[in-house]
Amino acid sequence: MTDTIKRALLSVSDKTGIVEFAKFLASKNIELLSTGGTAKALRDAGLKVKEVAEHTEFPEMLEGRVKTLHPKIHGGLLGRRNVKEHSDAMTKHGITPIDLVVINLYPFEATVAKGASYDDCVENIDIGGPAMVRSAAKNHEHVTVVVDPADYAQVQKEIEASNATSFETRKKLAAKAFARTSAYDSAINQWFAKELQAFPPYMGPGVLKQELRYGENPHQIAAFYTYPYAPKGISTASQVQGKELSYNNINDTDAAFELVREFNEPAIAIIKHANPCGVAVGKDITEAFAKALACDPVSAYGGIIATNRTLDAKTVEAIGSLFLEVIIAPDASPEAKALLEKKKNLRLLLTGGMPQAGVRSFMCKQVSGGFLFQENDMMRVTREQLKVVSKRAPTEQEFKDLLFAFTVAKHVKSNAIVLAKNESTVGIGAGQMSRVDSVRIACWKAEEAKLATKGCAMASDAFFPFDDNVHNAAKAGITSLIHPGGSIRDEEVIKAADQYDMAMVMTGVRHFRH
Repeated sequence: MTDTIKRALLSVSDKTGIVEFAKFLASKNIELLSTGGTAKALRDAGLKVKEVAEHTEFPEMLEGRVKTLHPKIHGGLLGRRNVKEHSDAMTKHGITPIDLVVINLYPFEATVAKGASYDDCVENIDIGGPAMVRSAAKNHEHVTVVVDPADYAQVQKEIEASNATSFETRKKLAAKAFARTSAYDSAINQWFAKELQAFPPYMGPGVLKQELRYGENPHQIAAFYTYPYAPKGISTASQVQGKELSYNNINDTDAAFELVREFNEPAIAIIKHANPCGVAVGKDITEAFAKALACDPVSAYGGIIATNRTLDAKTVEAIGSLFLEVIIAPDASPEAKALLEKKKNLRLLLTGGMPQAGVRSFMCKQVSGGFLFQENDMMRVTREQLKVVSKRAPTEQEFKDLLFAFTVAKHVKSNAIVLAKNESTVGIGAGQMSRVDSVRIACWKAEEAKLATKGCAMASDAFFPFDDNVHNAAKAGITSLIHPGGSIRDEEVIKAADQYDMAMVMTGVRHFRH
């Protein structure tokens, strides 16, 4: 629905571009409502402005704390013009529609940043502004809300063309408005948390689930927040037994469960310090566990186990006396639970199922003074996506092992190298500055575990920058390679693979994990 813009309410702390924008609105015979400093700036520019107090027929009071919190403001913003009951009520009570709202909020964040006093910070918590922004954004079917001077130009362009804005624009501006009020409230929340030296019950969209004994190290405080709409996983899991979860337990358990969810077959992942030390699929999880453990039984001590199947007594018996911190599974049989009760300190977490495949999710990473936000790496490379670039094509078993190894590499810290055979890991090289070193470590770990690298598939999370990785792989008896490709030296790398009659496939997909 498109409504002609006849009335605008302007109330801004950041007055960048507001006079020019208001002059344009006035030239289109749009009535201007305003308050305080914004009204003065517009009048000083020679514009006719109607004070909100005149519009509401109610004076500003309490040192300006109450001026826009009035039915004639919020009724004008929230009234649905295509609903007769709304129109009748607005007419009865003398409420006129407000079609455009231009607001940016009191500078709370800037006030805190400059080290203002507690009282000054409280005074710069905007109440009426967020209320009007949210009212206008909710009713974006009819109302245009602008919270950022950067959007004046687009709104002006559309009004110039049709005396209105498009629904698509109003929807985008409404989303931006809600994002702004969310960030504003979050800043206030974090300021109070700092003042009170306590974790707030809500942090952004997160709800406080647990205050932890400490963070990554004993001198760091920490807490665990979860999203109300979280998929099945660490945040939804119920703890059946064991000690309280630590920060590192939660981080590592999440890494383990995210890995096993990749596989349709029964799978086991053993994680240590957020890196896999053994991963396998099998005809059942007992077989998968034995194969995974064989990859690195030393590192598995004190590790985390995740499975994508119901934990059964047979697998618990296979685990035996191995010391573990956590086991996470969709469910566990009564017999498995009974056996694990003997391990009093072991945490058993049950998620209630596996997360739905293909659902987008996001992650953020804190950096100094901000955070990075990205979609989780949900890409699954399929057989059809693989491009055979060597003279020899992989055998059927090599194709299976290559895809398995590349899937595991996605969950290994970069630079990542994974050796695999019969869909179980043989050696893993993680987190090295040089990919050559990751290859060496993967081969060394296999040797330490007394696992043969001959006939293995080798996966790299990113392209091979030089052919030295191929030569080292050949020395270890590795017969097939998978990597994204895309290096300026791809031809040299392929030539080296052909020299040793290796099968090489490229995915066109990179799986960095830092």
